[in-house]
Formats: sequence, structure tokens, C-alpha cells
Amino acid sequence: MRIALAVSILLALAALAAFHYASRLASQDAAPTDDVVQVEIHAGRCEPDSLSVPAGRVTFRIVNRSERAVEWEILDGVMVVEERENIAPGFTQTLNARLEPGDYDITCGLLSNPRGKLHVTPTAASDAARAARPSLTAFIGALAEYRVYLVMQAATLQRDAQALADAIEANDLARARGLYPAARLAYKRIEPVADMFADLDTRLDARADYFARREEDPDFMGFHRIEHGLYARQSLAGLPGAAQALMTDIAALQQRLRELPVTPERMAGGAARLAQDMATLKVTGEEDRYAHTDLSGLQGNLDGLRKIVDLLRPFVARGNAALAETLDGDVAAAQAALEAHRAQGGDGHAGFDSLDAPARRVLAERFAMLATDLASAGQSLGLIGAD
Repeated sequence: MRIALAVSILLALAALAAFHYASRLASQDAAPTDDVVQVEIHAGRCEPDSLSVPAGRVTFRIVNRSERAVEWEILDGVMVVEERENIAPGFTQTLNARLEPGDYDITCGLLSNPRGKLHVTPTAASDAARAARPSLTAFIGALAEYRVYLVMQAATLQRDAQALADAIEANDLARARGLYPAARLAYKRIEPVADMFADLDTRLDARADYFARREEDPDFMGFHRIEHGLYARQSLAGLPGAAQALMTDIAALQQRLRELPVTPERMAGGAARLAQDMATLKVTGEEDRYAHTDLSGLQGNLDGLRKIVDLLRPFVARGNAALAETLDGDVAAAQAALEAHRAQGGDGHAGFDSLDAPARRVLAERFAMLATDLASAGQSLGLIGAD
């Protein structure tokens, strides 16, 4: 048994090493094809920092030549159009985007780096696709209900974050630690839309990795700044100011949500993107690395996705009843996977650091199935372009 166990461990290590080696080779040596736009991210810039592409489907190959994990975003003003997060040093990620004509910004690694420019030129195909979009009229009821949901969750966020801020102001570390997961939960429920506001999402929810001085960077604020103080430093020093800034940004988020023109494309696309992030990034334990409350955050994300599935189901079922049933099954399976890790004798979840690799893999598989079927549903309704 000991020999077999040792052999298994050696095989696993060999496979991991082979994957890492192959990934680095792919990142460094593979040449982009004519229909792929390559962007290289360096320590303080991206090359090129000015791009022009035709409207429609564009494939970007993002190569991280820096020594830090980075993200790459396409921004329309303060709104995130597409993004790839947590690109490890020396690695490459591919992003398939469907872009409308216009001028966009692109982030270039750390959030403090200068932004690049992306110009998207119109084509006959993009004009035809715009004309073929489904009418908003059919979605009026669903969109109105989703707007109400966003406003109500934003109010819950404001209330629970204020309770957290009050505990910090009262210098009550134990109470603040107890209130932190609930304060963050409502934000996770509206994340399919909230994370589209690039500036506010940076201030509210950006991890320390994306700032030059990491946890010591003065621009590192929001939930994770408070989380770091409560759980890593176990101190309230400096947190009253961070809590006040959090409340200011939450108020700004509430105002933007009230004014945001919610579209079916934004609702379906945001849901599919978030589910994919849950399957790939959020199951690593890196997001809530100090508090290990990732399961609570994933529950909030799933709550928000369930609302969107409920609103889109009648439209999906008209053209594909089987897919509508599959979506319901995906949500139920993901919920069951989370329920398996409820803290014994309580309503909360276990710490994410208590999950072993097989348990994390089950969660990733459940979220990946949901992401795939959400994308299929969006494509069937003409809300998401097929890759």
C-alpha cells in the first residue's frame, strides 16, 4: 500500500510538472495566427498599447510577460465589456469577444498602469447582426423584475455593510469578523452586473495582487482590505477609514444600479461569465484568502444566477424545453455541492481551506456545467454570440 501510494504521488507530481512545462512552452513559443490579436503584458505597459480591429468576433491572445499575476480588460467607459483575470506570470489566456463598433480602453496588468486603446471599426456583418437582435419588448417584464432584484439586494448590501462598519467603528473585532460574510453576501448576488462597473469593482472587490504594493498599497481598499485586517492582521487598525470608503462606494453603486439600463444581453452575458469564473477562478480559494469564506461568496453568486435562470427560463423553454430543464438541474446540482459543506449545526459554510482537492473539483464541475448551459441559453435567445 505504501509503495502504491508513493507511486501515485510521483505520477501526480510528474503530471503537474508536465502541465506546467507545456503551459510555459505554449505561452512563450506559440505564434499567433492571422486571425488572433496578441497582446503582451509587461511590468508597466502592454504591447501594443493601441489596437484597431473590425467589429464582430475577435480572438485575443494575452501573454503575461511580467512577474505578477495580472488581469486584462476591455472597458467601455467604466463598464467592463470582457475580461480575463489571474493570468499567471509566463502564461497565456485566450479571450473571445464580440465587439460593437466604437472606442474602448484596455487595462494593461496592474490597475495602476496606464491604459491602452482599442478602436473597433464597423463592418457589414456587424450592422446586420445589430439589426437582427431580438426585440426588447418581449423581455420588458423580466428586465423590470431583475432591476427590482438588483435595487433590493443593493439595499441589503448597504444595510449589512453599515452594520460591519459600525462594529469596526466601535472597535469590536469579534463582532466585525462575525458580520463580514453577511456584508459581502449581497454584493456577490448582484455580481453579474456589479462587476461590470470597473472603477467601483476595483474599489469594492479587487484583490491585493492587482496593486503594485499588494496589501500595503494605499489603493487596496474595499472588502478585501477589511478582510485582510480582520483575519490576517487580526486588527482594526486603519479599518475605520476603509469602512467609510466602502460605504461611500456602495452608495455610488446603488445610484448606478438605479440608473443602469439593464438589457437581456447584459443579464445573460453577465450570468454566463460569472458562472465560468466560479468554475475556474473562484474555486481556487484565492478570492477570500484571509477569511476562507469563499463558499459563502459562491452561495451568493449562485443565488444571483438562480434569479437570472428563473427570469430567462420561460423564454428558453419556448424554443428548447430540454435546455430549460437542464438549467434547473444545473442550479440544483451546484446547490447540492455547496450544501455538502454547510458548517455542522449552523447556517454558514465551512472554511474553504478545509476542502480537499476532490471536493473542489466537484464544485468546479458543477459550476462549469452551469456556465456552459447558461451560454447555450443565451445563444438560443440571440443574446450571446456563438463562438
